[in-house]
Amino acid sequence: MNKLALQLNKTLGTAADFLSPTGRRMYFPYGGILGQGAEAKSCAINATVGMAFEEDGSPLVMDCFRKTVDLDKRAFLYAGSFGLPKLREAWRAMEFVKNPSLKGKTFSNPVVTNALTHGIRICAELFAGPGDTLVCPDLFWDNYELIFKEAVGCKVELFNTFKKGAFDADAMKKALLAPGKKKILILNFPNNPTGYTATLADAKKIVSAVKAVAAKGKKIVVLCDDAYFGLVYEKGVHGESLFAEFSDLHRNILAVKLDGTTKEDYVWGLRVGFISFAFKGATADQLKALEAKAAGDVRSGISNVTSIGQHLAVRAFEDSGYAAQKREKFSVLKKRYNQIREILKAHPEYRKHFEPMPFNSGYFMCVKPIGVDAEKVRRHLVEKYSVGTIVLSGLIRLAFSTVPMAKLDKLFASVDAAIADLTTKNHK
Repeated sequence: MNKLALQLNKTLGTAADFLSPTGRRMYFPYGGILGQGAEAKSCAINATVGMAFEEDGSPLVMDCFRKTVDLDKRAFLYAGSFGLPKLREAWRAMEFVKNPSLKGKTFSNPVVTNALTHGIRICAELFAGPGDTLVCPDLFWDNYELIFKEAVGCKVELFNTFKKGAFDADAMKKALLAPGKKKILILNFPNNPTGYTATLADAKKIVSAVKAVAAKGKKIVVLCDDAYFGLVYEKGVHGESLFAEFSDLHRNILAVKLDGTTKEDYVWGLRVGFISFAFKGATADQLKALEAKAAGDVRSGISNVTSIGQHLAVRAFEDSGYAAQKREKFSVLKKRYNQIREILKAHPEYRKHFEPMPFNSGYFMCVKPIGVDAEKVRRHLVEKYSVGTIVLSGLIRLAFSTVPMAKLDKLFASVDAAIADLTTKNHK
């Protein structure tokens, strides 16, 4: 094992037990090209970095690229495997504003990832391996399985998501208590595909259950997939990330926050995300060691995240209109959400053909067709009604984030009609 990896593991102490074999071997190459380049930054002649500069020392950039992006030339340079320091500082400061419960708690500086999917992949590589188990609700984003099961060989254990219209914390606890010294738990609120966020009551049960399992000696890595963070439309719903509760809950719990600009700031193609770490009693050096592990994974996979995207994010966060514009876009989605509630209330007859799953946030809501196969309904909607939907875990996912207000009535009427068509056909 590389001596830098050994040193990071030594710094982490017992917290290294959270790591997978790959995670233990991972390190950031401080003494390699990057480290040597950092030492040469103040030199009068710097012949280290693999970039090109003009005779005056400015980045060598073609005008056909530069004129399309209203940014300083530095946006075309490498951003570094940890990410732009200014962006990391800005995002960390915003975390306290969005999650007041983090005040007084210790967590790492965020490491910049190529949006949230990349952050999840980093977690899979650092914490999960063939001998580990990912504990996940049975209503989940299908990419989890591709990343954890297929890419790193981790086992995936699903638990029942809902019980009587609430999050089934008891089923989650049972799955965590299954044999095995360590478990990786992933919680995604607002949830994809259901558009459900834990209520205040749900959140207490979830946190209590995880703490109880940790108290029995089980190591738990809790991944908080906060892709749709902030898009909550109802009162009584837990509005902060559960990362705040898990960050100092128990020494056997390592909390990881995965978030980014993609959904929060409505910039899907920007591909700028973040990964942050915390655990009870963590020292500054231990958190830096986890940052180094993550940055080493970034370095080994993609070198560094888009510099232009990061500079654009910094520029947006500094814009005086940022907060107001974000509220404006949020209101667009909330109006559609409210409209769906009105549609379902005005059409109780729809209950004959489908059951709406619990939803209160995010981009989506799901319906469970009654008496017919969801995939057959999806295909029938495309072929007869020219309506596109997604089927996940036997449910039909409706992304109201993409459907204008004027078409919402037709969307639900079409789903109802399609199921009615198939039901009649089955009875013939």
